[in-house]
Formats: sequence, C-alpha cells, structure tokens
Amino acid sequence: MTGSDGSDISAAITRYLDYLETARRVSEHTLAAYRSDLLRIAPLLVERGITVPSDVSAHDVRTSVATLHRQGLSGRSLQRVLSATRGLFQYLLKNAELSANPALGIKAPKTPKKLPSVLDVDRTARLLDQPVDRWEDIRDNAIMELFYSSGLRLSELCGLDQFDIDLHEGLVTVIGKGRKQRTVPIGSKAVQALTRWLGVRPDIAAAATTEALFISRRGTRIAQRTVQKRLASKATKTNIGQHVHPHMLRHSFASHMLESSGDLRAVQELLGHASLATTQVYTHLDFQHLARVYDAAHPRAQRRNKPD
Repeated sequence: MTGSDGSDISAAITRYLDYLETARRVSEHTLAAYRSDLLRIAPLLVERGITVPSDVSAHDVRTSVATLHRQGLSGRSLQRVLSATRGLFQYLLKNAELSANPALGIKAPKTPKKLPSVLDVDRTARLLDQPVDRWEDIRDNAIMELFYSSGLRLSELCGLDQFDIDLHEGLVTVIGKGRKQRTVPIGSKAVQALTRWLGVRPDIAAAATTEALFISRRGTRIAQRTVQKRLASKATKTNIGQHVHPHMLRHSFASHMLESSGDLRAVQELLGHASLATTQVYTHLDFQHLARVYDAAHPRAQRRNKPD
C-alpha cells in the first residue's frame, strides 16, 4: 500500500489532519469529522488496488462514493465525505504531490431538504417559564434562555467563558464555525436568567479554576451531552409534546425572528450563517404567516380578499 516515496493514502491522511490541526487550527469537532469521513473512503480506494494518492482517478472517487451510497450513507453524509476528500487532494496538490484533484466536479446524490423542527411561541414560553429552585435549574434556565434569546449553536454555548458576555450592554460574543467571531444581542429575559445564574455560580465553582460560563456540579465546563440531556428532561417534565434539543431552540429563535421582522439578512448575521441560502430554509416554515404578511402589505393583495 506504500509507494516508493512512502506516501501511501493513510500517511497522506495523517499529514493532512496534522495540517488542519496545526496550520488551520480547526476545532476538535471539525477535525474528528474530517478524520471520520476520510476513513470512510480510504478503505474503498485501497480495495480498488490503489496504493498512493497519485493513482486515484475521478472514476475511483465516483465509484467509491457510489459504494457508500449503496451502503446506505445519506446524500448529506456523502457530501461531507466528498468535501473532506477534495480537501485532502487539494492539500496534496499544493504540496506538489499530485498534478490534479481527482475529486473536483464530483457531486453526491441530493438529499431532500428537511425543514427544521421548531417550537411555537406558546410551547417555548412553557419550557422557559418553569419554576427554578435548585442551582441546576437556575443554570438550565439560563442556558435555555440564552439559546432562544441569541440563537446560539450548542458548541458555541458550551464554549462560552464568563468574559464573553456583557450583561450591562446585553451582548454575547461567540466563536462560531470556521472560528469566526460574532457578537449578538441577549434579550432581557436571558439577561435576568444569566444574572441569577452568575449569582450562584461561585458557590459551585469555589474550587474550580475554569472560566467557563456554564459549569457542571464538579465545577468543570459543562459537556454538550449534559446540556442535551437536561434540555430533553425539561421538555418531558413540561409535557411539551415534542422532543426538544438545543438546535430546536436555535431553529425556533430563527423562525420567530424571521416571522416578526421579515429581515432575512439580519437573521443570517445573528445565526452566523456564511451563506444566505442556509438561512432561507426558515422562510418555508410558516406559509400561513407569509400569506398574512402578503395580504396586509402588498398593494395589490386586495384581489385575494373575499367580497363583502
């Protein structure tokens, strides 16, 4: 499996991942995703008798992707595999180890677009207005309020330190995808919940050195899985009637903001989406609302009204 220069596929992947970690400084989550995706396609290339990256052709990549598709991998997952593969070969191309990128121009089968699940305003209020007594409940309430107030991703929220929030100005600064920083508003309800949490946090973090905004009972930064479990439990106790996860509160934030403002660009900035197309999915969530806006605002909407 190794060529005369020692550049086998496995070694090339290792070098590329090292480059992503040290030069590009991608997050641990992103690095793990690249590793997982590349290790999906590499064995299939080896099975085709390919020993070095320079032997890989576009046909080899296309056939390997087709094999993964037959094995049940979704279109979205295949897109990720292709993206990681293109990145690997582009890295080798820049290092003069290849003369061309064999993964360019190859597309994965399209996956039907699924609309994100959201909570309506009433269910959201029921979830957020639960009584809080114990310190865990105070923390969880602050977490949920911040999710819904500012549309944060789970990783962004768990990565927050105390100095990332400015309660006086009502702002939170987060590091999003691609290590891009953005600052977004915090609503008054979330400010109240965070103020209460910061009032009890020192008692839990007395022996801790972490600057993490949200901590566990051991005084360490709260884990993403813990947040997911706590949120699901809160929803069950409130009889919401839906499985609630952190991203649902982000989706609900985006949907409710868009319904009220109609400002797609502003919602894109708040969510930290690189592409407006990603944000546009929220325009499909409430057709009845859009129809009401149309009827109320369009100069020629009168034709839709029923006669007296």
